[in-house]
Amino acid sequence: MKKDNNVFIISIVVVLAIVAWGLAAPANFESTANGLFNYLVGNFGWFYLVSMFSFVAFSVWIAFSKYGKVKLGEDDSEPEYSYISWFAMLFSAGMGIGLVFWGIAEPLNHFVAPLGMAGGTAEAASFAIKKSFFHWGLHPWANYSVLALALAYMQFRKGKPGLISSIFIPLLGEERVKGPIGKTIDILAIFATVAGVATSLGLGTLQINSGLNYMFGIPENAAVQIIIVAVVTVLFMISAISGLDKGIKFLSNANVGLATILLILTMIVGPTLLIINSLTEGIGMYLGEFIRDSFHIEAFGNGEWFGWWTIFYWAWWIAWAPFVGTFIARISKGRTIKEFVGGVLLAPTLASFIWFAVFGSSAINLGVEVATEAIKSTPTAFFVVMSKYPLGGLISVVAVILLCTFFVTSADSATFVLGMMSSNGDLNPSNQKKIIWGVIQSLLALALMLAGGLGMLQTASIAAAFPFAFVMIFAMVSLVMVLRSDFKETTKVKVK
Repeated sequence: MKKDNNVFIISIVVVLAIVAWGLAAPANFESTANGLFNYLVGNFGWFYLVSMFSFVAFSVWIAFSKYGKVKLGEDDSEPEYSYISWFAMLFSAGMGIGLVFWGIAEPLNHFVAPLGMAGGTAEAASFAIKKSFFHWGLHPWANYSVLALALAYMQFRKGKPGLISSIFIPLLGEERVKGPIGKTIDILAIFATVAGVATSLGLGTLQINSGLNYMFGIPENAAVQIIIVAVVTVLFMISAISGLDKGIKFLSNANVGLATILLILTMIVGPTLLIINSLTEGIGMYLGEFIRDSFHIEAFGNGEWFGWWTIFYWAWWIAWAPFVGTFIARISKGRTIKEFVGGVLLAPTLASFIWFAVFGSSAINLGVEVATEAIKSTPTAFFVVMSKYPLGGLISVVAVILLCTFFVTSADSATFVLGMMSSNGDLNPSNQKKIIWGVIQSLLALALMLAGGLGMLQTASIAAAFPFAFVMIFAMVSLVMVLRSDFKETTKVKVK
């Protein structure tokens, strides 16, 4: 218990100290975070590109290697969740609210201001769809997959705690991992999780508020945002306390249902043929230029666009890896490595492609004037575009409900993971710790949102998460080491 409390207490102190810094000296905090982030993006953009591509290559290789049939658990173990529930939970935790937030805003930004071509043209439209597919495709899910796979193997096959530090046992040995090195890794993972999720909760609150304002005239102010955070906090705490099998599973399934309704409605009222053509062409461009885009950084040109978009996204996905990777590992017991990689990479990637094809094409179809108007405010971009279509009001209402349910599932799965991380990897953390982390997340989001500091927290969390790129590289090495060792032992037993 003492070890549990050490990580728990130190983590809370670190998080609160950083929040106090952000609130007491926002200018200093912001300049420090921006300086660090700009340094990392400016000098290590190539490292982010190479790392993220290596995660894709590793995931594909290991799925089709001799280790693909190995189960994440005992040989006779079976998956805890159906394919639909499993996909719904990992998708809700891994993307969720970001798809609603950026599903229209990102393609329109690329359409209006594309790289190396005139905005508002057919070429710009194709570029917008391709880049949206690229940023939300295989790379982020491979990034989650690498960490989740190593963690799930150590948890369910080797019986180790569900902690990021457990991944390093084959490399460093169990005693070193139990010491200061392991605890430092776990505390950093907790900070990255709290900061990343608090930022998303704040952005989600702003978009819900802007949607209610756009549709119903409800004012955009601190009082309304406090009410939104309070209501959603109560909902996600109920869900988190209910556990995986009830609250989180139920809401994740509801998310998929609502998202499907939203897609179908938009397909019906939007430019259906254009959407289908855009999806087809987008997948072709994505696959055809996958290698080039994976390493494209404008070495002899102005790399600023890549810093703001691709590198920023890669850093942001890495920042989310400790949380999403831990959650995906927790719900993946009993699946083979090949099944795991196929499910984590392909299903969410295809869903993201469909999402951006439907909403991106519908937005671009309205022309550059509407696009320019919509991207003036990212939180309201979705509602501005939908207001131009029949049934736009109904679609916007469904979108606000979906934002709320995605909001809840992101927060409750993060609360669950934080409880695990601060309880020595306990797969069923106590309600007390889940409640404490839930309250801290919401207060952090609210405090920084009201202080105008969500952006600086996002920048700080991405900068602080830079070491996790190395964690994931070593996770690949560690997983191969332990698989080779276990495979040799299995072969010896069979020979005997």
